[in-house]
Amino acid sequence: MMPAKKPHSASKSDAKKRNNFTQASNGSTPSSKSDTNHSLTHSQEADIHPRKKRLNGHSSPKKAKSTADTSLMTKLFPFNVLLGLGAMCVAGVMHQRFVYQMHENTMWFTNIKEVEREISFRTEAGLYYSYFKQLVHSPSFAQGVQDLTRDNQTEHPDTINVLARMNIYQEVILAGIHRLFSVETKPIFFYIHSVFALQGFQIAGLYVMTWLMSGSWLAALLTAVFFSFNRYDTTRVYNSIPLRESFSLPFIWIQAAALTVYFKPQISKTFQNLAIPGIFISTFAFCLMWQFNQFIMMLQSFSLFGVWVLGFLPSYKVRNVVLCQLMSLLIVCILQFGNQMILSSWAVAFMLGFLLILFVWGHKPSPTTFFGNLGRVMGLSILSLFMMAAISALIKVVFKVDSDEHISKFLLNKFGIGDERDFDSRLYLCLGIFGFITRDVFGRLTSNLVFPLYAAAHILFLCAVVYTVFSKWRGKNRHEPQADFNGNHQALSNTSLSGRPELVFHVVQAVFFGVLALFTLRMKYFWTPYICVFAAVGIAETSYWSTLVQCLNIRHRHAVTIARTSAVVLVLSILIKMVLPGIMEEMEKLSEFWDPDTVELMEWIVNHTPPTAAFTGSMQLLAGVKLCTGRRITNHPHYEDKYLRHKTKELYQIYGRRSPKDVHTILAGYNSNYIILEDSICMAPSRDGCRLPDLIDIDNGVMPDEPVAMEGLTSTSTLRFCDAVRHQNPSYAKYFKAVFINKTFRLYQVM
Repeated sequence: MMPAKKPHSASKSDAKKRNNFTQASNGSTPSSKSDTNHSLTHSQEADIHPRKKRLNGHSSPKKAKSTADTSLMTKLFPFNVLLGLGAMCVAGVMHQRFVYQMHENTMWFTNIKEVEREISFRTEAGLYYSYFKQLVHSPSFAQGVQDLTRDNQTEHPDTINVLARMNIYQEVILAGIHRLFSVETKPIFFYIHSVFALQGFQIAGLYVMTWLMSGSWLAALLTAVFFSFNRYDTTRVYNSIPLRESFSLPFIWIQAAALTVYFKPQISKTFQNLAIPGIFISTFAFCLMWQFNQFIMMLQSFSLFGVWVLGFLPSYKVRNVVLCQLMSLLIVCILQFGNQMILSSWAVAFMLGFLLILFVWGHKPSPTTFFGNLGRVMGLSILSLFMMAAISALIKVVFKVDSDEHISKFLLNKFGIGDERDFDSRLYLCLGIFGFITRDVFGRLTSNLVFPLYAAAHILFLCAVVYTVFSKWRGKNRHEPQADFNGNHQALSNTSLSGRPELVFHVVQAVFFGVLALFTLRMKYFWTPYICVFAAVGIAETSYWSTLVQCLNIRHRHAVTIARTSAVVLVLSILIKMVLPGIMEEMEKLSEFWDPDTVELMEWIVNHTPPTAAFTGSMQLLAGVKLCTGRRITNHPHYEDKYLRHKTKELYQIYGRRSPKDVHTILAGYNSNYIILEDSICMAPSRDGCRLPDLIDIDNGVMPDEPVAMEGLTSTSTLRFCDAVRHQNPSYAKYFKAVFINKTFRLYQVM
């Protein structure tokens, strides 16, 4: 980055200070300009000094040597970039093969029967894959898509538009590719390999982001190794392939890399302009492929607001990114036939309010006093939240939206507010993945070195952000130029993060993602990649090593480069020595998917029930029934529709204390032909009112088998249906006939 043009009144010493500051803000020092692993803009810096020499018309031997070193670095720069890109490709391919091999070693996926492969897609994963299978085997692709818009198999007897209700466009795209190019690979193998390939792109996104922030592709390689070695906490793809996260998460990190390019001032305008389409495409792909996209976009918008209101990013850049977010969400809303959860989301409401704030206040200069800046930040923050609440409420009233009320109830009940007996809230809260993050996560991340390194780096960066903001507000070094909210120049404090808005943005966003992970375990996969990134960036941070070198009074011109490169290589070596033997040992452990009772159930259904039969059971099991047998189901694990939630609660009375006549009436009302009961659910021991029969009892106002401290619960003599029906007493047998029983499942025909 060229030093800022000095004012006519500035002295030569001031100009020298400004030049040193520019180097610091780029993450470099005068002694580290030959670091070939530094930022992608060193070729620009390397051209500055030879031109000055020609203008001066003379050179000393020391200057001539410096010119030769700079010229050599300029020549080596393309080679260094190619080497880094090559390492990125190798890291992506290795990670892709690694997660595939872990899946193969666990399942023996290529050798088991097709029905076993499909059963291995547990719960909602099986439901999503069933639509890919349906499209592949449809008489024509167009007919298959049309059938999805008029589906009467997923929520029998109702007809729904699956494309509107679920984020399955990835299945549509993959099925279209498979049919268009007549891929000879079995559909299920084509599907899983496509998902595994995306994980390589996820590594590439994290790699580029780290490289740009640290200036070292070795640090980027360390990020990739951290991510792969901590696979239990960074990804679920190796054991839950069709989950929406497996498709969407790679794109959020590709977007993060594109945002880094766009926000980094030292990157040329050409590359920054090229980053904008990348931001939009990756944001759109992420939003299209995950049903909870609006919550991540909201947190990202909060991060953008924070970085903008503190003066690190100009208004036009923030506005462009927010427009990309808003357009992505609205296009997904259109593709999902007017998805109300997106339209009425807090994310859309905040973006609309934020854009209005940018339009009104984005061009105004920041105040010149500390308290003036503090008042501006607090005032605009409160205003943005108020506008978000008002716009969201207005949209919900106008469009009569209530599909997302279960999320609000879940959040309130998580903190002990609201109806503690609410079935929907307790159903989520009793699942471990929706609880608070567990200690074992930190234990694993600490044992693999990454968390202590992350914590130290993130805390230091946060302190640097706070120091930068307070220094600027107190008016230090006001003669230094800095871009204001609109990109114009104003005062700048002499700190390293003032010229690194891309780093500040990720520091802030990592805080939001970290809070999300702490409160909801399932969301840790948005935070743990940041843990890997900042652990590596912190080790390679030039300003830290420059300060240390100066404190030690080391004069060697390459001291900073040698120190930070050695540190990265040392950590990489220690990590490989510590973790790799355990991974190699684990890779040698071969197991096979084995679930004969479920296989027997699915095969019996295919051979002994009509194709139009409709089944009721647990949401998780019914997803497999639809996938493996093609039969109709009455409910499923995608729990985002209000009517479906009510319907599921009624159908789950098969596990409650209800008379056979009551249960039969409910099932007949939904035209259900068979019910599947699982003793692992029916006979499970109580655990703080969290087993499914307990949830039904509490919602019905009945005291569970193991009493809980809740008001309004009463005792009842009515037997639990799922247990009493097994004896086939006349009062039960006249309504339900046992047709299939094995160790795990009992299947009854509704008479």
